Amino acid sequence: MEGIQSAFIPYGPGAESILEITWVLIVGGTLIFALVVVLAVLALRAPRPWLSSPRLVIAGGIVLPVVVLPALLVYSLLAAPRMSAADAPGVAIEVIAHQWWWEVIYLDARGEPDFVTANEIRLPVGQVAELRLRSADVLHSFWVPSLAGKLDHIPGKDNRLRLQADRAGVFRGQCAEYCGGPHAKMAFFVVAEPADGFEAWRAAQRRPYAGAAGDEADPGLKLFLDHCAACHTVRGTPADGDMGPDLTHFATRLSVGAGILPNRRGSVAGWITSSQHLKPGNLMPEFRRFDSTELYALTNWLETLE
Repeated sequence: MEGIQSAFIPYGPGAESILEITWVLIVGGTLIFALVVVLAVLALRAPRPWLSSPRLVIAGGIVLPVVVLPALLVYSLLAAPRMSAADAPGVAIEVIAHQWWWEVIYLDARGEPDFVTANEIRLPVGQVAELRLRSADVLHSFWVPSLAGKLDHIPGKDNRLRLQADRAGVFRGQCAEYCGGPHAKMAFFVVAEPADGFEAWRAAQRRPYAGAAGDEADPGLKLFLDHCAACHTVRGTPADGDMGPDLTHFATRLSVGAGILPNRRGSVAGWITSSQHLKPGNLMPEFRRFDSTELYALTNWLETLE
């Protein structure tokens, strides 16, 4: 998907302001560099008395930097506030960075947890979302190049970042601060959609798992409760673990393993049986002892988590 993770294809006001500042600094720096190179080449090719003139040295070595560099600095300082959305946020989200995944908690009007998801953030197009960034362990950094600049998750500190997408789309983000182990595979997706679609999604996310009658006998559910419930939560079932992502609506998400695989049956099966091969160092154990019948039953049940 074009522009899914590109700072040069902005989809929101924050990213647009950053790109404008970037181009101004690139052009300004390039012009200064070109001038210096031209003068250096002229000086090397043949002696030119005017190149050693005290006036030229003062103009190029003192006046030019004193005028241009502060001008670029003042421009950057004046343009920087535009990177922060001025409108009041319509959505409040707490994003907790873990080694090596993202816990996403949507907050209600009182600032209390509404529902929990993982490794994916959904936003209504044209509305400001305020992200409250925290860390559960070490230093991480939240970055969605197409929407905004990066901001750190610092242990013991809450940082605030505002995102706004002006157009619908899917954008890839990542941890931009080395946090050990499989840091390079700690990604996530941001999905911007029209307000009515977002509200429908939010209403569905609030609902717990509601299986059909007789689901308690489902072999996939039994396998999940026996082997996965200590680490994962599925609201509406006895599973209430908190070491890994909440999987209540797992089937609606785009990816598996924090943005590294598409959410398809084959990828899910591969992640369950070979997570350490796919993402070395992550904290999920491999379940190689499942036979094909058990693996089919478990992945089949996970597909019902909509």
